[in-house]
Amino acid sequence: MYLVVFDCDGTLVDSQHTILHGLEVGFEAVGLKMPDRQTALSIVGLSLEPAFLQLVGRENADLVPRMCEAYRSAKVSRRIAALDHDPLYPGTREVLDTLSRRDDVLLGVATGKHSRGVAHMVEVHDLHGKFITVQTADKAPSKPHPGMLLQAMSETGADPKRTVMIGDTSFDMEMARNAGVHGIGVTWGYHVPQELRRAGARRVVDGFPELIPALEEVLGWNKEIA
Repeated sequence: MYLVVFDCDGTLVDSQHTILHGLEVGFEAVGLKMPDRQTALSIVGLSLEPAFLQLVGRENADLVPRMCEAYRSAKVSRRIAALDHDPLYPGTREVLDTLSRRDDVLLGVATGKHSRGVAHMVEVHDLHGKFITVQTADKAPSKPHPGMLLQAMSETGADPKRTVMIGDTSFDMEMARNAGVHGIGVTWGYHVPQELRRAGARRVVDGFPELIPALEEVLGWNKEIA
């Protein structure tokens, strides 16, 4: 059995606008200036606390809890108001459907999102039943710690040699390397291809249509799709 694990933000869904809004609310809550867009988005993939800490520095570590609380409150308010709708990237659903039809593949998620955020994504995009294992920021240490992938493999019985992590950031690729699994980077998210390769990506793809062939190469698939 193969285990294919996806990151969410920047990989499955384009969430940059809602993330930036949440970060802005967090910085406003403590009276700090919001960093530029590129710097702000560079932390996508980390869990919320380490993400804010990286942006403000350890000298402002005491402000991080208030920033996180403001971010989370803003996200909940936007969801209640039906404003938090992060679109799937083109080709996402088709690839998930194709992989789901294979009887030798299990799908999973490993993300810096809270479990509420993943549940919201699944509900909005009707992805019910796609992911056998879901690892989130409230269940495991932040990337690039291997905990999320180790838990995913433990839950599914998958072997590291038959497991692959797909993500858009160096944090995803470092987590894959730390867990002893394959890493495939995608270029439509928040880190550039060079960063993904330096972090250990076996392959880097530019669009979802390239993902199935990349999986076939990295995992050595030779079984036809059911």
